[in-house]
Amino acid sequence: MALNKKPVTGMKDILPEEMEIRDYVISVIKETYKEFGFTSIETPCVENIANLNCKAGGENEKLIFKILKRGEKLRLEEAKSAEDLVDGGLRYDLTVPLVRYYSNHANELPSPFKALQMGSVWRADRPQRGRYRQFMQCDIDILGEPSNLAEIELILATTTTLGRLGFRNFRIRINDRQILKAMAAYSGFAEEDYDQVFIILDKMDKIGMEGVKAELLETGYTKEQTEKYLALFRGMEEADDPIAYITDILADFLPEGIKESFREIIDSVEAVKGDFFELLFDPTLVRGMSYYTGTIFEIAMPEFGGSCGGGGRYDKMVGKFTGNDVPACGFSIGFERIILLLLESGFRVPGKGKRTAYLLEKGLPKETLCQVLAQAQEERAGGSQVLVVRMNKNKKFQKEQLITQGYENIREFYKNPIR
Repeated sequence: MALNKKPVTGMKDILPEEMEIRDYVISVIKETYKEFGFTSIETPCVENIANLNCKAGGENEKLIFKILKRGEKLRLEEAKSAEDLVDGGLRYDLTVPLVRYYSNHANELPSPFKALQMGSVWRADRPQRGRYRQFMQCDIDILGEPSNLAEIELILATTTTLGRLGFRNFRIRINDRQILKAMAAYSGFAEEDYDQVFIILDKMDKIGMEGVKAELLETGYTKEQTEKYLALFRGMEEADDPIAYITDILADFLPEGIKESFREIIDSVEAVKGDFFELLFDPTLVRGMSYYTGTIFEIAMPEFGGSCGGGGRYDKMVGKFTGNDVPACGFSIGFERIILLLLESGFRVPGKGKRTAYLLEKGLPKETLCQVLAQAQEERAGGSQVLVVRMNKNKKFQKEQLITQGYENIREFYKNPIR
């Protein structure tokens, strides 16, 4: 029986054309984030299963690829449940590994610490357009900065990167989990119901206001709670200044300074951002991760029709490892979705050096071969890309393929130069 040549479901092989774009995008991301003072780090792809199941990853904790214990530790006959057989798992995002990394090395790192991390993550999810079971994530995080300067820098660094990749007319949706919680408290929902209420609210863009109302009532919440809650959203839609409207109503439920800090983030970004994206306050933005404690944001791309990245503040996660909370905020670009959009748009890597292909006829004398190789080395030293290959019988088709690959200059070398 022949072996299966196709990749595992939800994972993919990457062909050279896409790989060239991926390498270019990675270089732009790293160079841009470096300009903002972010430092590259790397963490293992495998994490302790207890860390991955620390109640911080939301629904992603149900999607972990778990790793069995090894050797003598794997005792099938003594296991009472599947969990007794597992001690590790493939990381489902880069935030949990980053927090563990920071907790372990805080004394060796600057404060605040601006981290850039790129790497594969794994989720046992249902594959669909732009979503795989193995995919690259690209995160920037600032740990140890309590002020809103962290949010401002993260938004500017991320949008600058997207702009350099040619993206225009996208939106950064921004909200604050403290505003979300204050709205729920004002409406009479119990604190233990917040997550359920937010899950329903998160469907607003798909089912509309009436759909959210119906689902809240079906879940068992009272008509009074539901009407009071949705009235806040209607009021913001009608208000000239929705931020002032909602923060004034919720003044008794919000920590001091939230309105001013949130406004400062928006005004600061607006002052320097340029005209290629829009920063939009969206009170329906929830973000799925339960570890968010404050500002949250998301990238909305009209070409994709959904989120192409996001992040927010998570001030309580380091404390799960060390017992002492450290302010932290991060932003992640949806790398795979960005690549998908570039491929679908016919994107070509700009500014490539000259590409030359040398076609060598079989039987080329050694002396001539050495001369050709020396010439190729000289051109490469000058910044050109030179491909040296043997000439095929169907030379016409071979040359057509090389032109498709971007080799605009093709030179032919024969064993008998007189032709």
